[in-house]
Amino acid sequence: MSDAQTNTLQYRFDGPEDAPVLILGPSLGTTWHMWDRQVPELAKQWRVFRFDLPGHGGAPAHPTGSVTELAERLLATLDGLGVQRFGYAGCALGGAVGAELALRRPERLASLTLIAASPRFGTADEFRQRGVIVRSNGLDPIARSSPERWFTTGFAAAQPAITEWAVQMVRTTDPGCYIAACEALAAFDIHADLARIGVPTLVLVGSDDQVTGPAEARTLVAGIPDARLAVVPGASHLVPVEQPAAVTDLLVRHFSTAWQQPAYDSSTGQMSVVVPQASQVLSVPQQASPVAEIAPAPQPEALTGRPDPYDAGIKVRREVLGDAHVDRALAQADEFSGDFQEFITRYAWGEIWDRPGLDRRSRSCVTLTALVAGGHLDELAFHTRAALRNGLTPVEIKEVLLQAAVYCGVPAANSAFKVAQQVIREETTPQE
Repeated sequence: MSDAQTNTLQYRFDGPEDAPVLILGPSLGTTWHMWDRQVPELAKQWRVFRFDLPGHGGAPAHPTGSVTELAERLLATLDGLGVQRFGYAGCALGGAVGAELALRRPERLASLTLIAASPRFGTADEFRQRGVIVRSNGLDPIARSSPERWFTTGFAAAQPAITEWAVQMVRTTDPGCYIAACEALAAFDIHADLARIGVPTLVLVGSDDQVTGPAEARTLVAGIPDARLAVVPGASHLVPVEQPAAVTDLLVRHFSTAWQQPAYDSSTGQMSVVVPQASQVLSVPQQASPVAEIAPAPQPEALTGRPDPYDAGIKVRREVLGDAHVDRALAQADEFSGDFQEFITRYAWGEIWDRPGLDRRSRSCVTLTALVAGGHLDELAFHTRAALRNGLTPVEIKEVLLQAAVYCGVPAANSAFKVAQQVIREETTPQE
């Protein structure tokens, strides 16, 4: 497989070949067909470019675990086609890609629309837990629950064909690529970077979106200097599908005007933008007045010596054990136990778990075996959860415990199986 095939995305064009390019980015679990009802109108003025995420819609299953890498693959695809400057509209994960482009390559963007987007999508734990569910049960549970997240109840009931289309779209996605995309969303957080987005931006959200709703949209508008808000009534998360006419009209209005903005000046590294008027809201619903979040001032780097392993340790500890577990452990620390929490964060997680010699799956296998040998059942419980988050399947955990039974003793493994069995049931049973 050539690098060109693995580092680019599946795409299609619609519209005149000589028209300016407008890119439409899909959300997690969808394909470029989520934009089908926008294309006829948009293609009258623009050369519409749609792409599929890896492993979605029959695209090659080359997973990518970060939004940055998805943006790089999109740019590599566009570079191969000779497309330099474009408008971009993206939904959810597709919106995250658009924000990443605006931060990293603003000279390429004429304007931006973020749909059902957020500076951070839920919590890292939520997306990593979704990965555990998919790894253990496949995509069917996620597929069956997608209409509840994507559409209002009335729309789902009135449009059974679209609802079934949505379920099948998720069901036919490559599980490994879906899990990798969950990891990308788990790591995505641009709260501190919003003020650096310098392209004209429309933030569009469904009024009934329970996933990334109006509150998240207003946070984006408060933080992005040249942003306007559009709230679409009677729509949930997949608003381009549920309210296609309203979304199409908003996109046409935004890109028709924003495209006239002065371009990025490569000689100065700056983008000339028009200062927005006091109220630039494209929707009828009232706009709240959120307070922009202020990014903390950057801390000076140490002048000498190696970095403190505590910083890496707390990051790895949270990624492996989950924010909720780490938050509980740190909250329970007092004057007596606080030094111990700092010790294990710095040395167990920062020095050992962060070493490059073994991947996290292997370290989980070693850790489970050691805990069985020592009879540390409380630790075994949360490290079983960690093993699932690190990519081990229930079958692989079973094999580790069977191996431990031979070398650590049957009674120890018997107790371990009871603990691990309960944890696996809790972690891999889809929530109703």
